[in-house]
Amino acid sequence: MQRLSIAPISIVLSVFALSACGAGVVAEKDVEKGVSEQLTESVGQAPDDIDCPGDLEAEVGTTMRCTLTAGPDELGLTVTVTEVDGSDINDEVEVDQE
Repeated sequence: MQRLSIAPISIVLSVFALSACGAGVVAEKDVEKGVSEQLTESVGQAPDDIDCPGDLEAEVGTTMRCTLTAGPDELGLTVTVTEVDGSDINDEVEVDQE
């Protein structure tokens, strides 16, 4: 399997939408899936794993630290809620440079 190139995604990737579940939170699995899909679209290859510590509060400015695994590499990433519109949550994903 070809190794995921993470160098080009060291700055803010993009914004993606998630659906809020329940009382103003986005389920952990939905955050992980959304981040994985955005990374796949941005670099053309899916990461091996995205691991987040729990549900994401659907409140503008909320951040969460997650871990991206691509082959032998592990990098931290930050998910930040940028907009909440009803049940749609817009987030930015920023992958650590190292």
